[in-house]
Amino acid sequence: MFVGFGTATNVATVVAGSGLGLLIGHRLSLRVRSTVTSALGLVTLLIAADAAMAVSSPDLVDAVDRGAPTLIVLGSLVFGGIIGSVLRLEDRLEDFGGWLQRRLTPGEAAEGRQRFIEGFVISSLVFCIGPLTILGSINEGLGNGADQLLLKASLDGFAALAFAASFGIGVMASAVSVAVIQGSLTVLGALLGSFLPDAHLEALTATGGLILIGVAFRLLDLKSIHVADLLPALVIAPVLCQIAVVVH
Repeated sequence: MFVGFGTATNVATVVAGSGLGLLIGHRLSLRVRSTVTSALGLVTLLIAADAAMAVSSPDLVDAVDRGAPTLIVLGSLVFGGIIGSVLRLEDRLEDFGGWLQRRLTPGEAAEGRQRFIEGFVISSLVFCIGPLTILGSINEGLGNGADQLLLKASLDGFAALAFAASFGIGVMASAVSVAVIQGSLTVLGALLGSFLPDAHLEALTATGGLILIGVAFRLLDLKSIHVADLLPALVIAPVLCQIAVVVH
């Protein structure tokens, strides 16, 4: 296997899963598709909750004061949300989804365009946020193998099938996001080596878990959170963790 094999496999499973979902999607009733989407929301909530529990991991708690992990995650989300809102990351991601839609399905009605964008944005966030994305990509770049990304590829393939049945071809377009984000993280891991201590990775993972909860809320129609605006929190979390380590 070559460096990048995990990401390449992940892209292939998203495309294959989406294609299968498109083939069977029209045979599923609206009620079935809605139920499938809700099921994905619940599973996403489970994965997110598991990741968010990293806030109490021994590596993080031992590196900083006992009450600091929660403050690190809180500060990351607040400052990250402010930065993301100012940069209008959610709007830019939706605009990118709209640009892809116009290239892939020209002449689509307004309702179809919105469905494409929603599918692209939600699936991009689900496939690209989380501990497996970050840790798996960096580990592959470090030469530790692609096991984590191959596991993620299997999960994403099944998720893409269900998403595409509900949201259409916009889910397949999210393979572009997977290739860019995971590929970049793999290259970063190869260039910089193991640049984050365990405590910093745990802070980043916990922050990513809470962001994923926002994705789950959207899938479950509980609240429409501008999740993409929170993405800068993933960069801020290790920085705040380092500050907490120094103070400690």
